[in-house]
Formats: sequence, C-alpha cells, structure tokens
Amino acid sequence: MEFFAKTDQGKMRKMNQDFLFATGDALGKFPNLFLLADGMGGHRAGDFASRYLVESLTTLLKQEEELPLVRSLEKAIQKMNLELLRLSQSNTHLQGMGSTLVTAFVEGNSIVFSNVGDSRAYLFQRNRLRQVTRDHSYVEEMIQRGKMIRGSEEYQKSKNMITRAVGAEKYLEVDFFEEEWEEGDLFFLCSDGLSNMVDQESMVQILKDDSSLEEKGEALITLANINGGKDNIALILVKPGKEQG
Repeated sequence: MEFFAKTDQGKMRKMNQDFLFATGDALGKFPNLFLLADGMGGHRAGDFASRYLVESLTTLLKQEEELPLVRSLEKAIQKMNLELLRLSQSNTHLQGMGSTLVTAFVEGNSIVFSNVGDSRAYLFQRNRLRQVTRDHSYVEEMIQRGKMIRGSEEYQKSKNMITRAVGAEKYLEVDFFEEEWEEGDLFFLCSDGLSNMVDQESMVQILKDDSSLEEKGEALITLANINGGKDNIALILVKPGKEQG
C-alpha cells in the first residue's frame, strides 16, 4: 500500500482548519486507516474541532473492541459527535464549532468509506473517476429534489452550506459505502478546498499521468492553489497494494 497525505493553508485563509491522519499500518483492529476533517466555527473553533476529532478518533480506534470494524468506527464517531457538542455548549470560545469527516480503510479487496458533511471520497478505476460519497449540503439536497441546477448562480452562492457536521447536533447520521478495488486503482479523500477548486476532468488528467503518487498529490494541491486557493486544502491519496488481498 502506498499513500500521500498533506494539508495546505491555501492562498486566502489565515489559518488551516483542515486536519488529517493516515497510516498504512494496523491501528487497533483496523488494518489501515485514513481520516480527514474540515473544521468549522469561529477563529479557533474550527481548527480545534477538526484536530480534536481526528486525534480523539485515532485514540478511540486503537482500543480493541469485539465489534465489526464499521460498527466500531460508527460508535467512535457518534461518541465524538456528542463530545464536540458538549464542548461547544460549555465553552464560549468554541460555540458553533463542528467538523466534516471522511474516512476510509482497506480490508481485503474492499474499501470502506464513511462521510459526514461535504468532504469527499473519490475512486479512480481504469482511468475513470467517480465520487463515492454524497455531499451533505443544501445545494445537493436541492439538486436531488430537482429544485436547483448544478453550477448555477444559486448553486455557487450556496454550495458551502452543509447540512450535517460532527458536533453540530445531538443526533448524527453517518453514511457508509463499500467499494471493490483492483490492482492499479487509486482512491482519495479531500476537503472542499480541493474539490471546489479542481474540476473532475483536471483530476483525471493528473491521476492518469505516469508519475509517482506523491507527484500526483502535489499536482492536485498545486492546481487548487493556481485556481484560486480560496480555502484550506486537504488530500489523502491511496494506492491499495497486493498485501491487502
């Protein structure tokens, strides 16, 4: 297994509120684990939310539990949702904080993804790129109802409004997805600082190029900045290996 993981402040933000964790080695019962979060809130609250969420999740998931991996992950996310909500309600400096979250782990020939918010997971197979996760956002809900056109002026104005976040409400629904992978496939997790700045056609051109995983990752982040770098950028790019089979 190979992976590339990096965050970048972008060109417009004064602080980086994206945070990630990536390991190709075992963590507790997980054979590998990739976590990416994009914090929201006031000056320090978003930074705190994403970092606290990711660091606490890795600590929780190191503990061996007699539960299936998906159930262990969901249980840990739900616990952190309540913890972030409690901190937000008890500390005036953290009021209104929350975080997106997108996760992945490879088990055998499967990749299991989860997401909350608009941070995304993509799968690149046979030179075709597909978004696996579904954004929890106002514009995506309107599009699903046939009340908004993707890319319209209204879409552009409202696309940063998310409808789910870890730590925002007592009840949280986490979406899970399972995909099969084959030798040569890639997948990546990213914050909207990348997905809003780089279109899928450009992503495909970079991913199918005959370059190293690190070069592909750096190229994606560089292009996001060239195109405006309006937000923090976070990316975890993974190439599953034969040892996972």
